[in-house]
Amino acid sequence: MDLTVLGERIQAERTERGLTLQALADRSGVSVSMLSSVERGAKAPTVVVLDRIADGLGVALAHLLTQPERRIVRRAAEQDTVHEPGGWQRTILTPVVPGVNFEWIRSTLPPDCEAGTYAPYAAGSHEFIVVQSGTLTLTIDGEVLILGEGDSLYLAADCTLSYANHSHAPCTYYVAALVMRPRTPGLGRMTADQ
Repeated sequence: MDLTVLGERIQAERTERGLTLQALADRSGVSVSMLSSVERGAKAPTVVVLDRIADGLGVALAHLLTQPERRIVRRAAEQDTVHEPGGWQRTILTPVVPGVNFEWIRSTLPPDCEAGTYAPYAAGSHEFIVVQSGTLTLTIDGEVLILGEGDSLYLAADCTLSYANHSHAPCTYYVAALVMRPRTPGLGRMTADQ
């Protein structure tokens, strides 16, 4: 296996989990200097060291060693549709690719529906929003923005974001998100108490 590719895979897995080198060192029992060398492709880890790193990441050793899929098809029947309180639904359109933090989601908000407020993603994250039909009201760090049919928006996703449909017709929109790491655990959708 190419040491550079292995190192990049380990770094991607660590970053995806929001772990620093020190945090992974604490979880795996592998020193920070060794982890850093492995991630840079400067050192070949032994099987024992690699197994400890995998344990620290919470993945199987084979996951770090196998070549990722170059093509993943997600058929329409396999797409996950979540029906949220308030009558709105969202469908995750994209396949899940380990180490790639990208999602493409289609959401439909019924009339007079507020989908909630979402905590910021990590700095360096990006979202693209396109309205297919209806009117979407976004509140971005307290600033209200209204998008109509065919309108699109790019935003740095390290902001607090609310989605709502204040019209009398359904609104369907798409979100493409490139996320540097997941939202902080417990800080996904925010409630009124937050």
